[in-house]
This record gives sequence, C-alpha cells and structure tokens, in this order.
Amino acid sequence: MEQENKTKNFHDKHYKLFLLVPLLFLVFSLAYMGIFYSKNKDSTALKQALSEKLEDINTKEIYDLVTREQIAVVVETKTQTDETRKILEEYLNYELNSENSSFEFTGSALSESFYQQLLIAILFAFIFMAIVVFIIFRTFVPSAAVIISAFADILMTLVFVNIIGMKLSSAGIIAFLMLIGYSVDTDILLTTRILKRTEGSLNQRIFKAFKTGITMTLTSLLAVTFALVVVVSFSEVLSQIFSILVIGLSFDLLNTWITNVSILKWYMEKKEKK
Repeated sequence: MEQENKTKNFHDKHYKLFLLVPLLFLVFSLAYMGIFYSKNKDSTALKQALSEKLEDINTKEIYDLVTREQIAVVVETKTQTDETRKILEEYLNYELNSENSSFEFTGSALSESFYQQLLIAILFAFIFMAIVVFIIFRTFVPSAAVIISAFADILMTLVFVNIIGMKLSSAGIIAFLMLIGYSVDTDILLTTRILKRTEGSLNQRIFKAFKTGITMTLTSLLAVTFALVVVVSFSEVLSQIFSILVIGLSFDLLNTWITNVSILKWYMEKKEKK
C-alpha cells in the first residue's frame, strides 16, 4: 500500500513532464514526414519528357536518410517492362543493367498512386472514428485526446516503417486500417473509465483502466509477434501486416498510457477545481 501511494504521488507530481516524451516523438515524426515528402516530389523534368511515351507515369526521388543525397529515382508506369526499359535507355543515353537499375512489377492496383490511396483511406477512417468518438463522449478535450493518440500511433508507425526501409505494399493499407481500431479501443476504455465511472479516486480509476488495457494490448502484441515469427519466412503479405501491427501496438502503449492519461488527468483536475 505504501509503495502504491508513492507511485501515485510520483505520477501526480510529474505526469505533465511525461508528456514531453511522446511530444518529442510526435514533433520528430511530423518534421520527418514533412522533409520526406518535400524531398520526394516528382522529378519534373523526367516526368515531362516521358509523359507522352510512358502510360500513367509517376516519378519519385529517393534520398539517403543520413546525408539527404539523392540516390535514385523511382519511375512508376503501366507500360510493359521491356518497352519501359527501352524508352528510359533512349532518354538517359546509356544501358540499364542490374548494377544501375532494377525493374519490379507491382500490379495496377498498387502502381496507381499507392500513397494517395493510403492517405485517403486513413483520412476517411479517421473522420468516421472522430465522429463516433465525439458522439460517445460529447466533450471536446477527452474526445480530442483519443483522436490525438490514435493519430500519433499511425504517424509514428509510418515514420518508423519508412526509417527501416520497409517497402509498403497493398497489405500496408490493411495493417494501418487495423491499427486504427487497435489504437482506439484502449483509449476509449481509458476515457470511459475516467469520465463515466464515479467510484474511487481519479488515480484508482486510471489504475483499473491500466490493468485492463495493458492486458488487452500486451495480449494482442504477443499474439501478433508470435504470428510474425511463424509467417515471416513464407508469407510476405502477412509478414508486412504483422510487422506494422507490432510497431503500432508498441507505440500505442506510449500514446495511450502517457499521452492520453496525462491529457485526461490534467483535464479532470482542472474540472474538479471549478
């Protein structure tokens, strides 16, 4: 009991400082994605020169993570591989081989603005999720805390996936949409316990929610990790889905039990003082 009281007193004194940890992660993630997308705009000259020869051409520049030096240009097109190679060789005026280039068939569904589809799908999922959350709680700060935590989970996961160089496929869309559901459930549990329940002190309600929520997340995390170990050698699609979920659930522990808890505790303490 004495140790529990010390823990609660420590959290009461420092929970606002704890917010700095996820805040730094969030600021870094926003900055990283801003730099990444600004550096990976279409290579205009190449795209304009080949737009009449290659069908539905799209280009992206690839930069070294550390030096930010351009190391490659990705060309996406519906044109057949052999014809694309010939057109590019004519434009570049040298032969393309395994040392200076690579060709990969990804299929029409993936080649048509994959990242735009991902962002649109996640955007609509967030819109509907936000509507449901606001309907449930009808209070701005707690509802916003749930949405911020879920947004941080997705953004941090996307940045981490990019940093480790994982090549996203259509399976990535599925994984990120699943992650939204995983991210929101513990946040809603926490918010419901704090706002809707009246028994016990604020710290007691948070602790009870933590015991239930951490069990849920760790159970899912262990199950997904085990599944990843099993499928990693024979299913690239499932491997990518489970990898993204493992990364996302790990960030969810941070954003739910530091970000969301701190915002809600701050909100409830101010509310009780009025």
